[in-house]
Amino acid sequence: DEIIMIRNQLQGKVAEMENFAGHLEEIFLTVEDNFGRQEQHLEQHYNDVLQTLSQRYDERAAGLEEEKKNKLEELYSQLLNCGRAMDASKELIEKAQEIYRYQDKRLFLKVDSLVFFAKDEVDLTLSTNLEFNTPLADLSDVKTMMDSINVVPAPSAPVINPQMPNSATQTSLRVCWSLFSDDTVEYYELYYRPVLEDTLADGTCAKVNVKETHCTVTDLLPNAQYELWVTATNTTGISPASEKALYMTVPSPPVIKQRECSSCPEAALIRWQSGNTDPVDSYTVELSEMAADGPESSVTESIVAVPTCQCLIQLQAGRRYLIAVRAVNIGGPSDKSEVITISTTGTLFYLLEDTAHPCLSVSEDGFTIFYGDEELPISAMALDDENTFTRCVAVLGDLIPVRGRHYWEVEVDDGTEFRIGVAYEDTERSSYLGANSTSWCMRHILSPSRHKYEFLHNGWSPDLRITVNPVRIGVALDYERDTLSFFNVNLEQHLHTFRCRFQSYVQPCFSLDNPGALTVHNGIQAPAYAFM
Repeated sequence: DEIIMIRNQLQGKVAEMENFAGHLEEIFLTVEDNFGRQEQHLEQHYNDVLQTLSQRYDERAAGLEEEKKNKLEELYSQLLNCGRAMDASKELIEKAQEIYRYQDKRLFLKVDSLVFFAKDEVDLTLSTNLEFNTPLADLSDVKTMMDSINVVPAPSAPVINPQMPNSATQTSLRVCWSLFSDDTVEYYELYYRPVLEDTLADGTCAKVNVKETHCTVTDLLPNAQYELWVTATNTTGISPASEKALYMTVPSPPVIKQRECSSCPEAALIRWQSGNTDPVDSYTVELSEMAADGPESSVTESIVAVPTCQCLIQLQAGRRYLIAVRAVNIGGPSDKSEVITISTTGTLFYLLEDTAHPCLSVSEDGFTIFYGDEELPISAMALDDENTFTRCVAVLGDLIPVRGRHYWEVEVDDGTEFRIGVAYEDTERSSYLGANSTSWCMRHILSPSRHKYEFLHNGWSPDLRITVNPVRIGVALDYERDTLSFFNVNLEQHLHTFRCRFQSYVQPCFSLDNPGALTVHNGIQAPAYAFM
């Protein structure tokens, strides 16, 4: 036992270490993804800056080329004009030299062109400015881009994932989400609140901050719907909220209604109640066979996807089983219900107290009925419940609906008038057992001279005489042979057998015609003579 305990502890520690390693791996991947997105963002910014500077260079170079072309054209035009002026001056000088050679100097002074040329002022200034226009380039947008390199954009809205099966416990939810963009995120804020009909819509909700794209929310209500949404945050701002998603915690364990469970050698009918306010998707019934020495078998069988709060299970005769139930929704299965023990040695059923006549009382263990001497008020007799016997002081038993062999015994005393047998579930509640076509019974009548016994069906009984009054009566119902037999258990004596084809399942019935009591014994193995 110590080795098993230490092994379980070591397995638990290994599981914790594996979970922690997985957590570290998720953080590593998240950091690596964020770094990759940041690197891409920085590279994109630098490429944009270089592209803008290249455009400014091309624009400025084209402007300088145009200005150079204009200056050269103006200088060339001025050079041509200067050459023409020099040619004209040269002609005048030659003409002046020719005139000057004459003797009459006065003639030289009278030449108009020479006088004009002498008085003309020559423009020796350049027609264009040799300085290039170098205005300062407007690089404000480049500066803005450079300044924004370290500023990341606010993230876009995350996308919260639908709930995955088996992702919850009774008090926790594992929530996952993702981003459809390369946004840089420092942390996420997950908001959640229960969806309850009696909760006021005041908008209050809980919040948790996480670094990863998943989170486990704890301290929740069992089998409750929660509305969740998430936002992403970085140094620039907060993203819009994701669309809201509905998650469900695991249900509370069901509660098996042992007083409503029945069994026989071939099967067992298990009934339970959910105990959850919200609907449950299905149920899982787990059963394991108990070994002859008592310990539970290591082999457990599960019956899954049970839609309602009851399940008919096929079993092997003469065995003992441990049975538990789990409730299942999208979050996962609940913890196991309390375990009950089912034996297939014999037929086990309980009395249906909702069918009992008001004069009948049922014991706490559900197997003894009493008919007291006190009279009930008229108000108690005026019943509107169609399921309750009103004329015959009777009650039905909840026999398992399996077409096999069923056996039980009834303990009575000599001073009690009774009717015991079987009846259809819809047998008339205002009729006596055995007086109609839907019931078969053995009747005991007290008379001043003797004890009389009848075997009634549809008001008719064969003429039989029983010499020894039975105090413990065995009832054997055999669907395979369509028989219903009665026995004196103490004497192992056959009393009577009804032979009829039961159109549907019948239920045990018990009636007291005068004050007294009778006790039902079931779950016992049928004697060999009962089904000979």
